[in-house]
Amino acid sequence: MLIPLAANVVKDMAAEYGVCLRPVGLRRTDLATGQTEIIDVPCGATREDKCPPCAKRARRLRKTQIREGWHRTDEPAPGPQPATEGQRALISLRAHLEHYRDQAVRASEWDQVEEIDDAIREVEEAIATEGLRGTVAPPHRVDHVTEPKRQRSTRRRQDAPALPRQKVQPRTVGRVYTAPDGTEYRPSMWLTVTLDSYGPVRPDGSPVDPTTYDYRRAALDAIAFPRLLDRFWQNLRRCVGWNVQYAGCVEPQRRLAPHAHFAIRGTLPRAVLREVAAATYHQVWWPKIDAPTCRPVWDSDAETWCDAETGLPLTTWDEALDAIDADPDAEPAHVIRFGTHVHAEGVTADDKNVDRTIGYITKYITKSAADCHAITTDRQRDHLERFWQELRVIPCSDRCANWLLYGIQPKKAHGKLRPGNCKGRVHQRSTLGIGGRRILVSRDWSGKTLADHRYDARAWVRALLGASAGVDQVPVVDEPEPGTPVPVAWELARPNDPDMPPMRHRLLRALAQRIQWRNALNAAKDRAAQYDGNTTEATDNHGVKG
Repeated sequence: MLIPLAANVVKDMAAEYGVCLRPVGLRRTDLATGQTEIIDVPCGATREDKCPPCAKRARRLRKTQIREGWHRTDEPAPGPQPATEGQRALISLRAHLEHYRDQAVRASEWDQVEEIDDAIREVEEAIATEGLRGTVAPPHRVDHVTEPKRQRSTRRRQDAPALPRQKVQPRTVGRVYTAPDGTEYRPSMWLTVTLDSYGPVRPDGSPVDPTTYDYRRAALDAIAFPRLLDRFWQNLRRCVGWNVQYAGCVEPQRRLAPHAHFAIRGTLPRAVLREVAAATYHQVWWPKIDAPTCRPVWDSDAETWCDAETGLPLTTWDEALDAIDADPDAEPAHVIRFGTHVHAEGVTADDKNVDRTIGYITKYITKSAADCHAITTDRQRDHLERFWQELRVIPCSDRCANWLLYGIQPKKAHGKLRPGNCKGRVHQRSTLGIGGRRILVSRDWSGKTLADHRYDARAWVRALLGASAGVDQVPVVDEPEPGTPVPVAWELARPNDPDMPPMRHRLLRALAQRIQWRNALNAAKDRAAQYDGNTTEATDNHGVKG
């Protein structure tokens, strides 16, 4: 039993050389010759428990993205190019169709409305094919009835400090400082924000007194934390008057409450950061959710949910919101705020702690929220169980099945709902209530998408291999002209297809290719370093002779 298992050795070596352990097989068909082949592509997982090599690659990519955007001294890429004549013609056609549709709706000519809707869908597909991003307009309702939008007061709460508001300039780079010796530098910052306390906790994160620990508020805060972060960056930009850029990660603390680390381009006064954090809040305008008291049952005849004890239909979602709107003294179901701990430090581009700070920000991005901190004691396990049991019954959205436990039918309720078993991510034990994105990057951070950063990594490899061959640039492969159809077709290959090799055969082939690639890359690095050394020596000799 001490002899290593061959299959495990293959997986271990594949992980060591960065080979995806769960490759996705794609069938590539040449439409000209009909020849097909199976090509494996990485699964692209971002968690270590699914595929460690892909997760490691994703973390390395995020670190590169943070590094390139943190200390930029110039503005990101310029705005989009002007629309072409073909794109403008499609937008004009879409505008005429909208006009004709409005006339048909006013005349109650619903048969023409359906025909115009079909034409609108075709035009919008053509607009997307033409290369325009986004959508021209939101889709029309099928029942031709516009649902009124509920309005909430935007007046700030009286218990929240006031914030100054300035016009946000389109500037994204930080301020330039001048040292006493005349040296100019442009520092940046990294920031940590946390939530308020729910009760005293021990060093291992477990509460001192579980009976008084506010698990209900902790669960609601975890669900609403992404909205609070969005509101914080909005308030910060309006307060300082320029478009502050950030890149960071959301992760749980040992007490299981979420907090966030951010790299900020440019510097801001720490007092301003604390002031904005103290004045930032988010209100959840939901019906009251004090405690689950209802036992709902589905009435298949009336197609509605009823109370098992009284037999009466439960309050609908619209009726519950109408009651809130009709009450002038109504209060939000929950208000989330930051805690008093706001940590901020300045970092310069040449600081030796830059890489360490980036590693700290991205430390847990390849782990699930529940795996960020080891659970080793019974107190920690009990704390996790209590917190998760509270998350299980907290509603996560207006369509969550858990509303039935509080005597309210969620929006678009149906008989397949299971109260207390909502499939939303916030109810899973592995997420700890953090159901949204854990990696948060502002739009103008590095001026590149993740696909651009991947291309840069491949271009670096190609350039290095080209330099090792004694050329300055790698030959560029001719690409088809824009608009020319590619004579190949791709489709997902199934595991039971006759031409799909076994997984171990695919891993062995990928392992051999990766070993050859790494050997070639290491040799290229050595030759490039030797070439640079010889060039430097020749330059020095030339200078001496001169």
